[in-house]
Amino acid sequence: MTGSEESPSFRLAYVPGVTPAKWVRIWNERLPDIPLTLVQVPAAEAPELLRAGEADAGFVRLPVDRTFFSAIPLYTETTVVVVPKDHLITAADEVTLADLADEVLFHPLDDVFDWDAPPGEPAFERPATTPEAIELVAANVGLLVVPQSLARLYHRRDLTYRPVVDAPQSGVALSWPEEATTDLVEDFIGIVRGRTVNSTRGRTTTRSADQPPAGKKARSPEQRGTRQKPAAAGSAGRGRRAATGGGKPAAKRGRPRRRS
Repeated sequence: MTGSEESPSFRLAYVPGVTPAKWVRIWNERLPDIPLTLVQVPAAEAPELLRAGEADAGFVRLPVDRTFFSAIPLYTETTVVVVPKDHLITAADEVTLADLADEVLFHPLDDVFDWDAPPGEPAFERPATTPEAIELVAANVGLLVVPQSLARLYHRRDLTYRPVVDAPQSGVALSWPEEATTDLVEDFIGIVRGRTVNSTRGRTTTRSADQPPAGKKARSPEQRGTRQKPAAAGSAGRGRRAATGGGKPAAKRGRPRRRS
């Protein structure tokens, strides 16, 4: 459990583009006595933050080091190209990387894509951050390919975006150090997975088959015995004959024989 036994807390990291509000709201409803602290962190720094124990879990961008972290993939984002509103690309509903081949594309140092080879013409320099690259796009000196959530996060009225159908995509996951899977981490996993407040899967403890749910009495072995199925139609008579020990069917009554 994070923090002291008297005042536990939960620290949740999240990278730009992720909106954890709905999960935080559910946490506050279910665990009002345990404060949840949000820690915003650049995508590239999230793994080291979790390694250092500065957060209990985090919404991060994939991939992660699966030899150290556990991860629950949540969703994969649409990739878009950010352009000025008067750019020719806005005439199309979607584009391909080939459509961007002759465009200057910024590749910021905090880029979240693992490009084999960045598309387009290289810019004169690499911006340090995505927000700086957005400012350069607004200055009409190049374009930027990002996950859709980042295009929305850094939205400007003079910019728009279009989907890039064949570009790499960025996935988001809930991740935490595997050896630090605490009860509070299990609680948050249950919230993210959509489990109800009464679900027994939120914690690591399990209940044996003979242990009753909370608030219910255990049944005796006789009460747990197999219930007999109702007798099939026409079998009642056979059951009565078996009970009397006869076993043979009664003789048929025929016409009386004449005396000689």
